[in-house]
Amino acid sequence: MAKAADTGSKRLISLAPNAWAQWVTQLPDVVAQEILSAEFQWISRETDVLIKAYSESCGDFLILNELQLRYPKNMPLRMRAYAALAEEKYQLPIYPVLINILPPPSTITVVSSYQSEFLGLRVIQDYHVINLWEVDAEIVFSQPLPSLLPFVPILRGGAETSVVQRALQQLRTSEQFNQLEPLLAFFASFVLDIPLVQQIMRWDMTVLRESPWYQEILTEGLQKGIQQGIQQGIQQGVQQGVQQGLQQGARRQLIQVLQLRFGAIPQQVQDRLQDQSIEQLENLMAAAIAVNSVDEFLQNLP
Repeated sequence: MAKAADTGSKRLISLAPNAWAQWVTQLPDVVAQEILSAEFQWISRETDVLIKAYSESCGDFLILNELQLRYPKNMPLRMRAYAALAEEKYQLPIYPVLINILPPPSTITVVSSYQSEFLGLRVIQDYHVINLWEVDAEIVFSQPLPSLLPFVPILRGGAETSVVQRALQQLRTSEQFNQLEPLLAFFASFVLDIPLVQQIMRWDMTVLRESPWYQEILTEGLQKGIQQGIQQGIQQGVQQGVQQGLQQGARRQLIQVLQLRFGAIPQQVQDRLQDQSIEQLENLMAAAIAVNSVDEFLQNLP
């Protein structure tokens, strides 16, 4: 059974660290010397990967890689904090990079800088942003970039069956790469029919459940629900408010997953989810990822 680290950021980047460093910095002569610990005194981020790199033009420096499933509003502040902590710990110049995997909601704008001013003092932290949905899938094969192979289905031009199969063939070239096949299947399920995905590649739910990005999709709604529930609890009673917030958060995230996979969801479907319990919504989340259509999803509703 693969561990979470086997399908996480560090595992992916370690497949070809030099190619990754050259891609994110656009420096053809950069060399990745080693992957350093991203654990600091106060925080530890599994999605952070810190690379010590070298190039003739820059000398020794750090590349801070943050792979984010969806861009959150507080990302600029977090990038500032991570960059400062890494620079302080290793005493080297730092090049922060934010890689966004899935597009954020239309209400959120992705920015590439943190800026604040207080009593005439200014703080500015720039960082390089890479949105995977804007990256051409062909670059994965031409450079090559094996670390991006599991993400090919969600890259620009990567939603075609032939392109996904090409990525699958690349992963199967070695035992080191083929451990990432379930992760490729997971992202392929966003753009291809589930039966087709299961037909052409290994669909291992045990491995997928241990993927940090799979877990983030399942728990995102519950986390929002907890926050909303606490706020409601002030007026309605903590226990009742948290419970309602959990249900609403889980329902909202389930609808988002259905919309990502099938587009607009009929209001009658959303209404039928209104009274489902948290346990039922969790089961329906797994069904939403596995089914092939909204009609098939309806068959799983109580």
